[in-house]
Amino acid sequence: MNKDFDVVIIGGGIIGVALAIEIAKKGEKLSILLIEKEKAPGLHASGRNSGVIHAGFYYSPHSLKAKFCREGNTKLHETCTQLGVPLRRTGKVVIAQDTIQTPALEKLFHRGVENGVQVELYEDRYLSRFEPLAKSTGGFIWSPTTSVSDPKALISKLTNRARDLGVQFVFGSTPKFINGEVYMNGSRIKYRHLINSAGAQAIEIAHTFRAGKDYSIMPFLGTYAYLNSNSLPLRTLVYPLPHPVNPFLGVHFTITTDGLTKIGPSAIPVLGGEQYNFSDFPGSKDIIKTMKSAGAMAQHDLHATLGLIYRELPKMRIAKLVKEANKLVPSASIAGDWKRKPGGIRSQLVNLRTGELEQDFIVEATEHETHILNAVSPGWTSAIPFVEWIYQEYVLPSISTRNQ
Repeated sequence: MNKDFDVVIIGGGIIGVALAIEIAKKGEKLSILLIEKEKAPGLHASGRNSGVIHAGFYYSPHSLKAKFCREGNTKLHETCTQLGVPLRRTGKVVIAQDTIQTPALEKLFHRGVENGVQVELYEDRYLSRFEPLAKSTGGFIWSPTTSVSDPKALISKLTNRARDLGVQFVFGSTPKFINGEVYMNGSRIKYRHLINSAGAQAIEIAHTFRAGKDYSIMPFLGTYAYLNSNSLPLRTLVYPLPHPVNPFLGVHFTITTDGLTKIGPSAIPVLGGEQYNFSDFPGSKDIIKTMKSAGAMAQHDLHATLGLIYRELPKMRIAKLVKEANKLVPSASIAGDWKRKPGGIRSQLVNLRTGELEQDFIVEATEHETHILNAVSPGWTSAIPFVEWIYQEYVLPSISTRNQ
C-alpha cells in the first residue's frame, strides 16, 4: 500500500465515512485513506445509536447542533431514500407528564420555532389523534419530521459509495501517533491533512498533537429493553421532556425499522469508552481519563453529579426502565416480556476547566490536522451537513494553501 496520501481519516464511524465521501466528491484526484481499528465500519456509536432522525428542536438556537440537525434531517431522509436504506416516517410526540411541566414544554416548542423546525403544540385532548396509547398531562409537542432508519445499513451503503469514489480503507489496524507523526504496521503514513474522527478515542489522539488540552471524556452507557411491536403497536415515537441541564432525553419509546418497540436509554457513567458491559473492564488509560473527567464534574457541582448517578444507576434493571416508560404509555408494563437489548456508549466531552459537559460540537485544528472532539447526539442525524462544514472550514483551506 502507498504510504503517502493527500488526506488520512482516523475512524470509520458515520462522520469518518461521510467525510471520505465529501472529500472524494469535492477534491479531484485526491488520495484518501480511512483507517478503522475494528474489522468493519460503524461498530461503536454510529452503529449502536437509536436510529432516530431528529428534527432539531432540542438545541440552543445558535448552536452548531441546531443548524446541522435541522439540515441533516432533510439530507439524511434524502440519502436513505437514494440508497434504499429502510426508513419509517413515524413522527414524534414530546409529552408533559404534569401541568408543572407545561411552561418547559412551551419553551421547548418556541425553541423549535426559533430553530426553523416544524413543530406543533397541542392540548392533552388531541394526543389520541397521534398516539392513542400515550398519556399526557399538561400538553404535548408533535414533531412530524422525526423518523427512524437503520444506522448499520446506512453506514454499509455509505462505505460502498466511498469505495466507488476511490477511497482506500484499512480495517482491523490501530495506528500509532508519535511526536505528531502517524505509523501503521511499523511504517510512517505521510499526509497533507489528517482528520481525527475517532469518536471516543479522538481526545486521546488529539492530545498527542497537543490539541484538546482542556477536555477529557466521560462515557455514559445507554441500555435499552425491547419487545415485538405487535405487543405494543405504537404509531409514533414517545418522549418525555428532556433534562433541563444534562444532554440526555430521558427514557422514551422508539420504533425500529425491523419491527421492535424499544424503551430506554439509561445514561450510566462507566469507566471506558467501549465498556458495553460492566464485566468488560477497560484498560488503565481509560480509567484514568474517566476519573479525571468525573473529578472535574464533581468539583464543579458535586450535588448534580451524585444526582445523575442516583437517577441513572437503577435503570440498569429492566423493571426500572419499564416503570419510567409506563409514565408515558401506561400499557407498557403489561405489554409483554421486555428483553434487554445491547447498549451503546455516549462519550461526552467534559471541560476540565469548568467541569461541565460540553453541549455542542467541538472541533480543534493543529498544523495539518483537524480533530473532531465532540460529535455526539445528534451526530448521526447531523453527519452530512457537519462533514460539509468540516470540509469547507478545515480541509479545503489546508489543501488549497499547499496547492499554491
